[in-house]
Amino acid sequence: MWHRQIYVLLIWLLYACNNQGPTALELEKPSYYPEVTNIPERNPLTEEGVQLGRQLFYDPILSRAGTISCATCHQQERAFTDGVSLSMMGHSRKPLTRHSPSLVNMVWSQEFFWDGGAKDLESQAFSPLTHPDEMAMNLDTMVNRLNNHPVYRSKFNQAFEIDSISSAYVVRALAQFQRTIISSGAKYDQWKRGETSLTELESSGLQIFESKCAPCHPPPLFTDHSFHNNGLDSTFSADKEGIYLGRRRITHKEEDLGKFKTPTLRNIMLTHPYMHDGRFRHIDKVLDHYEFGVKSSPTLDSILTSDGSIGINFDGDERQALIAFLQTLTDSTLLQNPQYAKPAK
Repeated sequence: MWHRQIYVLLIWLLYACNNQGPTALELEKPSYYPEVTNIPERNPLTEEGVQLGRQLFYDPILSRAGTISCATCHQQERAFTDGVSLSMMGHSRKPLTRHSPSLVNMVWSQEFFWDGGAKDLESQAFSPLTHPDEMAMNLDTMVNRLNNHPVYRSKFNQAFEIDSISSAYVVRALAQFQRTIISSGAKYDQWKRGETSLTELESSGLQIFESKCAPCHPPPLFTDHSFHNNGLDSTFSADKEGIYLGRRRITHKEEDLGKFKTPTLRNIMLTHPYMHDGRFRHIDKVLDHYEFGVKSSPTLDSILTSDGSIGINFDGDERQALIAFLQTLTDSTLLQNPQYAKPAK
């Protein structure tokens, strides 16, 4: 009898050793970056969850026609943007209403989309998955596809210890992968770590940046994660979805009319065209806007009127110096990092 009890115990121990659950993953970040405090308790980072999210991110199985993936509009070589003003690469082939933002350093964001319409990456993912002009996926269809897939059921089991896939776990996996996309290998970061020096022109550009740009784009993330009316328009039409209203579409507050989320300037030389609607193709056009094109409206940010005039003045060679500094924010290691690349089949 005792032999049988020992045998059962050994089997149980063997099973327990082989079923420790998902492996916790700790993010690697520079010491000068803020602490990460907003990862939901319901979706902690794990090695299995991140790898599953990476595979889903590149898999067109999540789109209605099986031809579009998240990576279609968020390409690693473009710092996870797509290089077009308003993409027409979605299911309907109609132009979208907003420019695809970069996905780098999203783990520090607490509001998503240009108007802050989502509070976390999990809820954010449902919009592109189901929007008729993007991936146009029916969630029940997506779940059935994945549950009947020869590999995904076991991968979801490894990542979340579930026997049946649901849409909630699909977006959790996608969110885990996106939270690991950290850009911290640019020349600016090497300078911060004391590994290199900035040129005289770059140093001058940094000083200009700190005085004229940093209020909305503070280092090291180069965004304040807030919403501003930066004078792109003087009027804001109430279209069908209200997207041109900016932040007001979400808060219904008049003081938020025309305000859009501050994008990060990391990899800014790669993430053109610029602004929420991609209206400026070149960085020079952005600087032209801030110097000559800012339009007045009741909600125009006070930063742009602080000296009594509208806009930001750049004297002499300040533009050249500022652009030289912005180029130090390009992170070539991010573009080549295999942990963000399409996984091998």
